[in-house]
Amino acid sequence: MEENRLWNARWIWHQSYPWTSDPGAHEMVWFRREFDVSDPHLAQLVVDVSADSRYRLFLNGDSVSVGPCKGDRSTHYYETVDLSERLIAGTNVLAAQVLHFAPSGPHLLGVSGPLSIHRAVSGAMFLEGVLIEGNGHSQTLHSDEKWLCKKMPGFKIVPSPIIFFLGGFEDTDGSGLDHGWELPGYDDEGWANAVIVCETGDKFGQLTPWQLAPRPIPPMREEPASFRGITKADDRAAIPGYEAMLRGGDTRSVRVEAGQSIWLELDAGELVTGYVTLKLRGGRESRIKLLYAESYEEPASNLHHRVKGIRDDAENGILLGEADHYTVAGVGIGETVERYEPFDFRTFRYLRLEAAAKDEPLEIVLLSYRDTGYPLNAQAAFSCSDPDYAALWELSLKTLRRCMHETYEDCPYYEQLQYTMDTRLQMMFTYAVSADDRLARRALFDYHSSALPSGMLQSRYPSEYRQVIPSFSLYWIHMLYEHYWHFGDRELIRRYVPTMTGVLDWFRRMLPPEGLVAPTPRAYWPYFDWCIDWENGTPPAHAKGPLTLLSQMFAAALQTASQIYEAVGWSDAAREAKADANAVNEALLRLCWRPERGLFADGPEVEEFSQHAQVWGVVCGAVQGEDAVRLLERTIEPQAEHMAQLSVPASYELFRMLSRHGLYGKASNEIDRWKAYLHLHLTTLPEVTDDNHPRSDCHAWSALPLSEFTGEILGVRPGAPGYSEIIVAPQPLQLSWAKGSAATRHGSVEVEWTLDEEAVFRMSGNGPVGIPLLVMLPNGKQVEFRHGGKFEASAKLRA
Repeated sequence: MEENRLWNARWIWHQSYPWTSDPGAHEMVWFRREFDVSDPHLAQLVVDVSADSRYRLFLNGDSVSVGPCKGDRSTHYYETVDLSERLIAGTNVLAAQVLHFAPSGPHLLGVSGPLSIHRAVSGAMFLEGVLIEGNGHSQTLHSDEKWLCKKMPGFKIVPSPIIFFLGGFEDTDGSGLDHGWELPGYDDEGWANAVIVCETGDKFGQLTPWQLAPRPIPPMREEPASFRGITKADDRAAIPGYEAMLRGGDTRSVRVEAGQSIWLELDAGELVTGYVTLKLRGGRESRIKLLYAESYEEPASNLHHRVKGIRDDAENGILLGEADHYTVAGVGIGETVERYEPFDFRTFRYLRLEAAAKDEPLEIVLLSYRDTGYPLNAQAAFSCSDPDYAALWELSLKTLRRCMHETYEDCPYYEQLQYTMDTRLQMMFTYAVSADDRLARRALFDYHSSALPSGMLQSRYPSEYRQVIPSFSLYWIHMLYEHYWHFGDRELIRRYVPTMTGVLDWFRRMLPPEGLVAPTPRAYWPYFDWCIDWENGTPPAHAKGPLTLLSQMFAAALQTASQIYEAVGWSDAAREAKADANAVNEALLRLCWRPERGLFADGPEVEEFSQHAQVWGVVCGAVQGEDAVRLLERTIEPQAEHMAQLSVPASYELFRMLSRHGLYGKASNEIDRWKAYLHLHLTTLPEVTDDNHPRSDCHAWSALPLSEFTGEILGVRPGAPGYSEIIVAPQPLQLSWAKGSAATRHGSVEVEWTLDEEAVFRMSGNGPVGIPLLVMLPNGKQVEFRHGGKFEASAKLRA
């Protein structure tokens, strides 16, 4: 990510050391720089822009860039924006909102700003750009003392009682903000010249707080959107008028008389992430509250015990959530409206607006939002004879989209953090639907950047609050190989082999003579799954010694690492990893296998059992062949309820092992677990089931239908690294037909199949031309299409 570049701009702020007039407080500072353009048709202006901690850049009042892309202490991203087509004749103005989150050590959840956003001691803004006109004249617009700036005293962030990880919501006083400041010709009297707080480089190699690197992913999309309607309000008779306001237009405004108040609850139609915008007139000192909720909840629900139920039951439900507050400045008069927009995007399916006018009437002109997220171009599609499966496909795709912004996110409402377990699954889902690996590549780099001196990786990154879950480092090794398998980029994995070796060596140091991974340091979280039977996601066996599951996961990671070493030509390291895996597996069978039960216990000293230990016992290769088949069958049989059960996301490895061992026909009951979500009227998939302390209604680790339906029911998967060979091996399950497409790096593979009453299976499709394609029919028959393109095959299956 390093870039060998000589910068000319400087980092600027509203004051120098001690850098902030209010230590410990978040600061909103606005910047302006006016310049003239003689002929905009012949002028060129490309700028590089960044800030600490976040910015929004405007040109002549239009938003042109948001950033910087989330980074860390070693990598501070900048965005490059071509503004040439947006220039106007005469006076132009570049304007930037910059929000600096106060550093805090230790980080205070709910107070110190978003956990996922790095910040230095000082806020700062950076812009490098030169206006080049058609007559050959140029004008330097680099950030320096010529820029004007002003701290906005009306902006304030208050602690979050619910969403601790986002570090507070807004309580803004409009009278303490400048209005219209981002437009040319604004009277900026009272603004001060910016102060240089840092050069961009040092000839002695002393690194600045902001080591610049180009943004590795595309900008987030922002698309105008509107609410679908009103679910309920203070006055039912007023709802038609409220809904008219949502459609816009001066004659449709909602008027709140002086001394009066109103409330209404708005429906976005589905869970969304967006920038909420409120347009107002009059109403000086009126108070506005915008409360964001993922769903309606049962009246018994509270902040400490959530009871969700049917998510769209507005008649009987209540909304719980975080809120922004705004005090109206009253500057909206005539054609001019006062505009309030929280600085960051919000997540909501429902929004509750409360407005209380003070001494003069308040006019609510419009409440809308701009939908935002990573610009995922989903190329895959799926439908089948079971309409519930098609509905689950749509739910899963929406969930994945809402958990993709500048990083993969566990959830957009509560944390917006990139956790390794979640991200590994999200990467696989993305590969299946779009073959877009840009966010995946930055995730691989992020976890590499998180490495501690011991070799251990952090479990979520970027993050201001360090956290370690030892097993999550092992998921990163699988991520590396899965990227190689889908994209064939050997040089990418070669770069990360030393980091992978550091992880493996950490676990090797944790192996006592008995051969199982010892209990991990108490400073770390031994989390594995939000299993109902496990407190804090940890098997109870952890209190009594080594965990079977951690040793199994280590052995599996060694097996995967062996393949990575082979791929980059490190044959000796590959043999060593393979030998180490075999040694751990031998210890697992000797100490944790219970032959009388035919199961792995959760630890050598306990008689507790989990589905997790059985599945990973197959993944790691401790149990193979027919023994693995029988173990998997025991794991999913009805009487297996005596074992701790896999959660929805933890089922991913179960599906892989069922497929590998010819048991995927038994997966229907497991997939049917997702159907329960349809009855709850969710629009995205939740973190956990409703009987397991529900919280987030949008958690992309639950979007397994994206990989199962494309990779198993349609059957499209790589047959060699980088999809240099394509396998199409459909699994009919209980379906009579299915059709759709899956993404590969060479283009989409279209598949359609039917299974008739005579048990005749017929399939056809189309793959990328020139890429060998192997069709594997459900009865084991194989048909090769060496040049790809169109294919057809059929077989008689057993009745």
